[in-house]
Amino acid sequence: MKIVAKPIEMIAVFHPSGTPEPYKFRMTEDDGQRIVVKVDKILESEKSRIAGIDCIIYRCQSIISGLERRYELKFVMSKCHWELYKI
Repeated sequence: MKIVAKPIEMIAVFHPSGTPEPYKFRMTEDDGQRIVVKVDKILESEKSRIAGIDCIIYRCQSIISGLERRYELKFVMSKCHWELYKI
């Protein structure tokens, strides 16, 4: 997977414990086209500390532009910010 670190617009479900679970997101491709992706499957999630910043990394699988793809989403807890981390 390649690190892309693109900001995305996310719809997430928050559990009573406060942990978010990604549901679907919207991203803008390099050509300006906006794509909506539903998170079909969360394969794994882990809390991590990258460059001193606490975050949660989600390894997911979805159909993007007709192809089944695996990717990683990152939730930065201090900023409540989502990004497409790797694809």
